[in-house]
Amino acid sequence: MKEARKRKAVAYWLLAGVIMIVIQVLLGGVTRLTGSGLSITEWKPIMGAMPPMADAAWQAAFEKYQQIAQYKYLNNHFTIDDFKFIFFWEWFHRLWARLLGVVFAIGFIYFLVRRYFDKEMIIPFIILFILGGAQGLIGWIMVASGINDTDLYVNHIKLALHFMAALLLLCYTLWFALKLLVPDYKLTANKKLSRFTTITIIVLCIQLVYGAFMAGLKAAMAAPTWPDINGMYIPDSLQVYSIINHPINVHFMHRQLAYLLFALIMFWFGSVTKFSKQQKGSLIASARWWPFILVFVQVVLGIITVISAPKIVPGKFGTFEVLAELHQLFAMFLLMALVVCQYALRRTTN
Repeated sequence: MKEARKRKAVAYWLLAGVIMIVIQVLLGGVTRLTGSGLSITEWKPIMGAMPPMADAAWQAAFEKYQQIAQYKYLNNHFTIDDFKFIFFWEWFHRLWARLLGVVFAIGFIYFLVRRYFDKEMIIPFIILFILGGAQGLIGWIMVASGINDTDLYVNHIKLALHFMAALLLLCYTLWFALKLLVPDYKLTANKKLSRFTTITIIVLCIQLVYGAFMAGLKAAMAAPTWPDINGMYIPDSLQVYSIINHPINVHFMHRQLAYLLFALIMFWFGSVTKFSKQQKGSLIASARWWPFILVFVQVVLGIITVISAPKIVPGKFGTFEVLAELHQLFAMFLLMALVVCQYALRRTTN
Protein backbone atom coordinates (compact mmCIF):
# COMPACT_ATOMS: atom_id res chain seq x y z
CA MET A 1 0.00 0.00 0.00
CA LYS A 2 2.86 2.33 0.81
CA GLU A 3 4.48 1.67 -2.56
CA ALA A 4 1.19 2.40 -4.32
CA ARG A 5 0.97 5.78 -2.59
CA LYS A 6 4.52 6.58 -3.66
CA ARG A 7 3.78 5.74 -7.29
CA LYS A 8 0.61 7.82 -7.18
CA ALA A 9 2.51 10.83 -5.79
CA VAL A 10 5.07 10.61 -8.61
CA ALA A 11 2.24 10.26 -11.14
CA TYR A 12 0.51 13.41 -9.87
CA TRP A 13 3.81 15.29 -10.11
CA LEU A 14 4.14 14.13 -13.72
CA LEU A 15 0.56 15.19 -14.45
CA ALA A 16 1.40 18.63 -13.07
CA GLY A 17 4.19 18.62 -15.63
CA VAL A 18 1.67 17.70 -18.35
CA ILE A 19 -0.43 20.74 -17.43
CA MET A 20 2.63 22.97 -17.46
CA ILE A 21 3.66 21.67 -20.90
CA VAL A 22 0.17 22.40 -22.25
CA ILE A 23 0.45 25.96 -20.91
CA GLN A 24 3.93 26.25 -22.42
CA VAL A 25 2.64 25.25 -25.86
CA LEU A 26 -0.20 27.77 -25.56
CA LEU A 27 2.30 30.46 -24.58
CA GLY A 28 4.24 29.52 -27.70
CA GLY A 29 1.03 30.11 -29.65
CA VAL A 30 0.55 33.53 -28.07
CA THR A 31 4.17 34.35 -28.85
CA ARG A 32 3.65 33.44 -32.49
CA LEU A 33 0.28 35.18 -32.83
CA THR A 34 1.63 38.42 -31.36
CA GLY A 35 4.71 38.28 -33.59
CA SER A 36 6.96 38.15 -30.54
CA GLY A 37 9.17 35.17 -31.28
CA LEU A 38 12.15 37.09 -32.71
CA SER A 39 12.21 39.86 -30.12
CA ILE A 40 14.99 38.20 -28.09
CA THR A 41 17.90 37.68 -30.44
CA GLU A 42 20.15 35.79 -28.01
CA TRP A 43 19.97 32.46 -26.24
CA LYS A 44 21.07 32.77 -22.63
CA PRO A 45 19.64 29.82 -20.70
CA ILE A 46 20.81 31.16 -17.31
CA MET A 47 21.36 34.92 -17.55
CA GLY A 48 18.39 35.35 -19.87
CA ALA A 49 15.97 34.55 -17.06
CA MET A 50 15.90 38.25 -16.14
CA PRO A 51 14.50 40.85 -18.54
CA PRO A 52 16.31 44.20 -19.06
CA MET A 53 16.14 46.16 -15.83
CA ALA A 54 17.20 49.65 -16.96
CA ASP A 55 16.50 51.98 -19.87
CA ALA A 56 19.98 51.45 -21.29
CA ALA A 57 19.54 47.67 -21.25
CA TRP A 58 16.16 47.97 -22.97
CA GLN A 59 17.66 50.20 -25.63
CA ALA A 60 20.50 47.73 -26.21
CA ALA A 61 18.02 44.86 -26.64
CA PHE A 62 15.93 46.98 -29.01
CA GLU A 63 18.97 47.85 -31.11
CA LYS A 64 19.76 44.15 -31.53
CA TYR A 65 16.20 43.55 -32.72
CA GLN A 66 16.57 46.45 -35.16
CA GLN A 67 19.35 44.57 -36.93
CA ILE A 68 17.10 41.77 -38.23
CA ALA A 69 14.78 41.69 -41.23
CA GLN A 70 11.56 41.52 -39.22
CA TYR A 71 12.17 44.98 -37.81
CA LYS A 72 13.63 46.46 -41.01
CA TYR A 73 10.80 45.37 -43.33
CA LEU A 74 7.81 44.75 -41.07
CA ASN A 75 8.08 46.53 -37.73
CA ASN A 76 10.23 49.58 -38.47
CA HIS A 77 7.45 51.74 -37.02
CA PHE A 78 7.97 50.18 -33.57
CA THR A 79 8.70 52.37 -30.57
CA ILE A 80 10.49 51.08 -27.49
CA ASP A 81 7.08 50.44 -25.89
CA ASP A 82 5.99 48.32 -28.85
CA PHE A 83 9.20 46.35 -28.52
CA LYS A 84 8.65 45.83 -24.80
CA PHE A 85 5.25 44.28 -25.56
CA ILE A 86 6.60 41.61 -27.93
CA PHE A 87 9.68 41.11 -25.75
CA PHE A 88 7.44 40.26 -22.79
CA TRP A 89 5.72 37.33 -24.53
CA GLU A 90 8.92 35.74 -25.77
CA TRP A 91 10.56 36.27 -22.38
CA PHE A 92 7.54 34.79 -20.55
CA HIS A 93 7.50 31.82 -22.91
CA ARG A 94 11.15 31.14 -22.10
CA LEU A 95 10.60 31.83 -18.39
CA TRP A 96 7.82 29.23 -18.24
CA ALA A 97 10.16 26.71 -19.88
CA ARG A 98 12.75 27.44 -17.18
CA LEU A 99 10.04 27.07 -14.50
CA LEU A 100 9.18 23.68 -15.98
CA GLY A 101 12.81 22.66 -15.54
CA VAL A 102 12.82 23.90 -11.95
CA VAL A 103 9.61 22.00 -11.10
CA PHE A 104 11.09 18.87 -12.64
CA ALA A 105 14.41 19.27 -10.81
CA ILE A 106 12.86 19.99 -7.40
CA GLY A 107 10.38 17.13 -7.69
CA PHE A 108 13.06 14.76 -8.92
CA ILE A 109 15.41 15.59 -6.04
CA TYR A 110 12.58 15.36 -3.49
CA PHE A 111 11.35 11.97 -4.66
CA LEU A 112 14.90 10.69 -5.04
CA VAL A 113 15.81 11.63 -1.46
CA ARG A 114 12.54 10.18 -0.16
CA ARG A 115 13.16 6.98 -2.18
CA TYR A 116 9.93 7.14 -4.13
CA PHE A 117 11.57 5.84 -7.31
CA ASP A 118 12.01 2.23 -8.29
CA LYS A 119 14.29 0.73 -10.93
CA GLU A 120 11.70 0.76 -13.71
CA MET A 121 11.48 4.56 -13.47
CA ILE A 122 15.17 5.21 -14.19
CA ILE A 123 15.12 4.93 -18.00
CA PRO A 124 11.86 6.93 -18.41
CA PHE A 125 13.34 9.74 -16.34
CA ILE A 126 16.51 9.76 -18.45
CA ILE A 127 14.35 9.97 -21.58
CA LEU A 128 12.31 12.82 -20.05
CA PHE A 129 15.51 14.72 -19.26
CA ILE A 130 16.78 14.27 -22.82
CA LEU A 131 13.45 15.30 -24.38
CA GLY A 132 13.27 18.41 -22.19
CA GLY A 133 16.81 19.49 -23.04
CA ALA A 134 16.31 18.79 -26.73
CA GLN A 135 13.16 20.90 -26.75
CA GLY A 136 15.07 23.95 -25.53
CA LEU A 137 17.76 23.44 -28.16
CA ILE A 138 15.21 22.96 -30.98
CA GLY A 139 13.44 26.11 -29.82
CA TRP A 140 16.59 28.16 -30.23
CA ILE A 141 17.34 26.59 -33.64
CA MET A 142 13.86 27.66 -34.70
CA VAL A 143 14.30 31.23 -33.43
CA ALA A 144 17.75 31.49 -35.03
CA SER A 145 16.19 30.67 -38.43
CA GLY A 146 14.47 34.08 -38.36
CA ILE A 147 17.35 36.17 -37.05
CA ASN A 148 18.85 37.37 -40.32
CA ASP A 149 18.54 40.04 -43.00
CA THR A 150 16.04 38.24 -45.23
CA ASP A 151 13.37 36.31 -43.27
CA LEU A 152 10.43 38.05 -41.63
CA TYR A 153 9.48 35.00 -39.56
CA VAL A 154 10.99 31.76 -38.35
CA ASN A 155 11.20 28.84 -40.76
CA HIS A 156 7.84 27.04 -40.77
CA ILE A 157 9.44 23.58 -40.93
CA LYS A 158 11.56 24.32 -37.86
CA LEU A 159 8.46 25.73 -36.18
CA ALA A 160 6.71 22.41 -36.83
CA LEU A 161 9.71 20.52 -35.45
CA HIS A 162 9.62 22.64 -32.27
CA PHE A 163 5.87 22.09 -31.91
CA MET A 164 6.02 18.34 -32.44
CA ALA A 165 8.98 17.97 -30.06
CA ALA A 166 6.85 19.69 -27.39
CA LEU A 167 3.98 17.30 -28.09
CA LEU A 168 6.33 14.32 -27.90
CA LEU A 169 7.46 15.50 -24.47
CA LEU A 170 3.82 16.03 -23.49
CA CYS A 171 2.71 12.56 -24.57
CA TYR A 172 5.69 10.79 -23.08
CA THR A 173 5.13 12.49 -19.72
CA LEU A 174 1.44 11.54 -19.85
CA TRP A 175 2.25 7.93 -20.76
CA PHE A 176 4.75 7.72 -17.88
CA ALA A 177 2.10 9.02 -15.47
CA LEU A 178 -0.46 6.52 -16.76
CA LYS A 179 1.97 3.65 -16.11
CA LEU A 180 2.16 4.70 -12.48
CA LEU A 181 -1.48 5.63 -11.99
CA VAL A 182 -3.67 3.16 -13.89
CA PRO A 183 -4.01 -0.33 -12.36
CA ASP A 184 -3.57 -3.29 -14.68
CA TYR A 185 -7.13 -4.54 -14.22
CA LYS A 186 -8.42 -1.42 -16.03
CA LEU A 187 -6.40 -2.25 -19.15
CA THR A 188 -7.53 -4.41 -22.02
CA ALA A 189 -5.69 -6.29 -24.75
CA ASN A 190 -6.89 -5.90 -28.32
CA LYS A 191 -4.22 -5.90 -31.01
CA LYS A 192 -6.53 -4.83 -33.81
CA LEU A 193 -7.91 -1.81 -31.96
CA SER A 194 -4.48 -0.93 -30.62
CA ARG A 195 -3.17 -0.88 -34.20
CA PHE A 196 -6.17 1.18 -35.33
CA THR A 197 -5.50 3.70 -32.55
CA THR A 198 -1.83 3.91 -33.53
CA ILE A 199 -2.76 4.66 -37.15
CA THR A 200 -5.20 7.34 -35.99
CA ILE A 201 -2.54 8.97 -33.82
CA ILE A 202 -0.09 8.96 -36.75
CA VAL A 203 -2.65 10.69 -38.99
CA LEU A 204 -3.31 13.22 -36.22
CA CYS A 205 0.42 13.90 -35.88
CA ILE A 206 0.72 14.56 -39.62
CA GLN A 207 -2.27 16.86 -39.29
CA LEU A 208 -0.56 18.68 -36.40
CA VAL A 209 2.57 19.14 -38.51
CA TYR A 210 0.43 20.76 -41.19
CA GLY A 211 -1.22 22.86 -38.50
CA ALA A 212 2.24 24.20 -37.62
CA PHE A 213 2.92 24.80 -41.33
CA MET A 214 -0.37 26.73 -41.45
CA ALA A 215 0.77 28.91 -38.58
CA GLY A 216 4.26 29.47 -39.92
CA LEU A 217 3.09 30.37 -43.44
CA LYS A 218 0.08 32.44 -42.25
CA ALA A 219 -1.98 30.13 -44.45
CA ALA A 220 -5.33 30.85 -42.78
CA MET A 221 -5.23 34.37 -44.20
CA ALA A 222 -4.44 32.98 -47.66
CA ALA A 223 -7.84 31.26 -47.87
CA PRO A 224 -10.34 32.48 -45.25
CA THR A 225 -13.25 30.56 -46.81
CA TRP A 226 -15.07 27.28 -46.17
CA PRO A 227 -15.96 24.72 -47.48
CA ASP A 228 -14.16 25.92 -50.62
CA ILE A 229 -10.64 27.35 -50.75
CA ASN A 230 -10.99 30.76 -52.40
CA GLY A 231 -13.75 29.40 -54.64
CA MET A 232 -12.01 26.11 -55.44
CA TYR A 233 -12.13 22.68 -53.82
CA ILE A 234 -8.89 21.56 -55.42
CA PRO A 235 -6.60 24.58 -55.88
CA ASP A 236 -4.71 25.01 -59.15
CA SER A 237 -1.51 25.62 -57.20
CA LEU A 238 -1.29 21.90 -56.40
CA GLN A 239 -0.07 21.31 -59.95
CA VAL A 240 2.78 23.79 -59.59
CA TYR A 241 3.93 24.28 -56.03
CA SER A 242 5.09 22.16 -53.10
CA ILE A 243 2.59 20.79 -50.58
CA ILE A 244 4.84 21.85 -47.69
CA ASN A 245 5.97 25.33 -48.71
CA HIS A 246 3.02 26.95 -50.49
CA PRO A 247 0.32 28.49 -48.20
CA ILE A 248 -2.69 27.44 -50.31
CA ASN A 249 -1.38 23.90 -50.78
CA VAL A 250 -0.60 23.57 -47.08
CA HIS A 251 -4.11 24.85 -46.33
CA PHE A 252 -5.59 22.24 -48.69
CA MET A 253 -3.60 19.41 -47.09
CA HIS A 254 -4.55 20.54 -43.58
CA ARG A 255 -8.24 20.41 -44.47
CA GLN A 256 -8.09 17.04 -46.23
CA LEU A 257 -6.24 15.52 -43.29
CA ALA A 258 -8.91 16.95 -40.98
CA TYR A 259 -11.67 15.22 -42.98
CA LEU A 260 -9.70 11.97 -42.99
CA LEU A 261 -9.04 12.18 -39.26
CA PHE A 262 -12.72 12.86 -38.54
CA ALA A 263 -13.74 9.78 -40.53
CA LEU A 264 -11.10 7.62 -38.86
CA ILE A 265 -12.23 8.61 -35.38
CA MET A 266 -15.87 7.93 -36.24
CA PHE A 267 -14.99 4.40 -37.42
CA TRP A 268 -12.61 3.98 -34.48
CA PHE A 269 -15.31 4.99 -32.00
CA GLY A 270 -17.77 2.50 -33.46
CA SER A 271 -15.23 -0.32 -33.25
CA VAL A 272 -14.15 0.53 -29.71
CA THR A 273 -17.75 0.92 -28.54
CA LYS A 274 -18.60 -2.56 -29.81
CA PHE A 275 -15.55 -4.00 -28.05
CA SER A 276 -16.03 -2.08 -24.78
CA LYS A 277 -19.50 -3.54 -24.21
CA GLN A 278 -17.71 -6.62 -22.92
CA GLN A 279 -15.18 -4.51 -21.00
CA LYS A 280 -17.30 -2.75 -18.37
CA GLY A 281 -15.22 -0.89 -15.81
CA SER A 282 -12.19 -0.73 -18.09
CA LEU A 283 -10.38 2.49 -18.92
CA ILE A 284 -11.24 2.25 -22.62
CA ALA A 285 -14.98 2.03 -21.85
CA SER A 286 -14.92 5.59 -20.50
CA ALA A 287 -11.94 7.07 -22.39
CA ARG A 288 -13.38 6.22 -25.83
CA TRP A 289 -15.81 9.14 -25.57
CA TRP A 290 -13.15 11.83 -25.42
CA PRO A 291 -11.72 11.51 -28.96
CA PHE A 292 -15.28 11.26 -30.28
CA ILE A 293 -16.35 14.51 -28.58
CA LEU A 294 -13.10 16.40 -29.07
CA VAL A 295 -12.84 15.77 -32.82
CA PHE A 296 -16.24 17.44 -33.31
CA VAL A 297 -15.14 20.45 -31.26
CA GLN A 298 -11.85 20.62 -33.11
CA VAL A 299 -13.44 20.56 -36.56
CA VAL A 300 -15.87 23.34 -35.63
CA LEU A 301 -13.07 25.43 -34.13
CA GLY A 302 -10.96 24.92 -37.25
CA ILE A 303 -13.72 26.15 -39.55
CA ILE A 304 -14.56 29.17 -37.39
CA THR A 305 -10.88 30.05 -37.02
CA VAL A 306 -10.31 30.01 -40.78
CA ILE A 307 -13.32 32.16 -41.65
CA SER A 308 -12.39 34.65 -38.90
CA ALA A 309 -8.95 35.29 -40.46
CA PRO A 310 -10.09 38.56 -42.14
CA LYS A 311 -10.62 39.95 -38.62
CA ILE A 312 -6.89 39.87 -37.92
CA VAL A 313 -5.60 43.27 -36.80
CA PRO A 314 -1.79 43.50 -36.64
CA GLY A 315 -0.60 44.11 -33.11
CA LYS A 316 -3.95 43.16 -31.55
CA PHE A 317 -4.97 39.92 -29.85
CA GLY A 318 -8.52 39.63 -31.10
CA THR A 319 -11.12 37.09 -32.25
CA PHE A 320 -8.89 35.18 -34.66
CA GLU A 321 -6.08 34.86 -32.14
CA VAL A 322 -8.38 33.58 -29.38
CA LEU A 323 -9.91 31.02 -31.75
CA ALA A 324 -6.47 29.95 -32.98
CA GLU A 325 -5.36 29.36 -29.39
CA LEU A 326 -8.49 27.31 -28.66
CA HIS A 327 -7.91 25.32 -31.85
CA GLN A 328 -4.39 24.54 -30.67
CA LEU A 329 -5.56 23.67 -27.15
CA PHE A 330 -8.21 21.21 -28.33
CA ALA A 331 -5.73 19.65 -30.74
CA MET A 332 -3.57 18.84 -27.70
CA PHE A 333 -6.62 17.52 -25.82
CA LEU A 334 -7.48 15.27 -28.77
CA LEU A 335 -3.94 13.95 -28.97
CA MET A 336 -3.82 13.24 -25.23
CA ALA A 337 -7.24 11.54 -25.36
CA LEU A 338 -6.02 9.19 -28.08
CA VAL A 339 -2.81 8.50 -26.15
CA VAL A 340 -4.89 7.52 -23.11
CA CYS A 341 -6.96 5.22 -25.31
CA GLN A 342 -3.80 3.74 -26.80
CA TYR A 343 -2.55 3.05 -23.29
CA ALA A 344 -5.88 1.50 -22.32
CA LEU A 345 -5.61 -0.88 -25.29
CA ARG A 346 -2.10 -2.05 -24.54
CA ARG A 347 -1.33 -5.36 -26.21
CA THR A 348 -0.18 -6.78 -22.92
CA THR A 349 -1.27 -6.01 -19.37
CA ASN A 350 1.90 -6.98 -17.54
